[in-house]
Amino acid sequence: MIIMKMNFIFIMDKKIFKEYVKSHGLRQSAQRDLVADTFLSHQGHSSSEELLAAVRKKDPKIGLTTVYRTLKLLTRCGLAAERKFNRNTSYFEAIPQGKHHDHLICLECGRILEFENPTIESLQALVAQEHRFIISHHILELYGYCRDCAQQRESDSG
Repeated sequence: MIIMKMNFIFIMDKKIFKEYVKSHGLRQSAQRDLVADTFLSHQGHSSSEELLAAVRKKDPKIGLTTVYRTLKLLTRCGLAAERKFNRNTSYFEAIPQGKHHDHLICLECGRILEFENPTIESLQALVAQEHRFIISHHILELYGYCRDCAQQRESDSG
């Protein structure tokens, strides 16, 4: 059941991307499609270099510029989000239509945990409503220490 749902989301996202490219008068190419397909089928966060490595397993001729431009197109059409996570490198993650999550980022090991919390979403909507503000999107990143690193810090200091 979950696999069929994921395949449906992947197919819909591919369709959205192709329509976006066409509606903006851009050329559809096999290389761009391969980059988009590889990215959209991946879960988690990837740098452009990590995505390039994955794509080159299928087509060694694809360059970093093609990967980066495709990631920017995916971001502009709402299927990807670019994140820094308090680092110099940009990371991208696929954002299926209608889905949203937030992040916990460990300052020690760099682990990124994703979470969804309807209470936080409701509070944000309430605050916006109180201020007569229309939210287009938001990013919530909480920085601290994961369980393992917090325990290690505690044992190091004690």
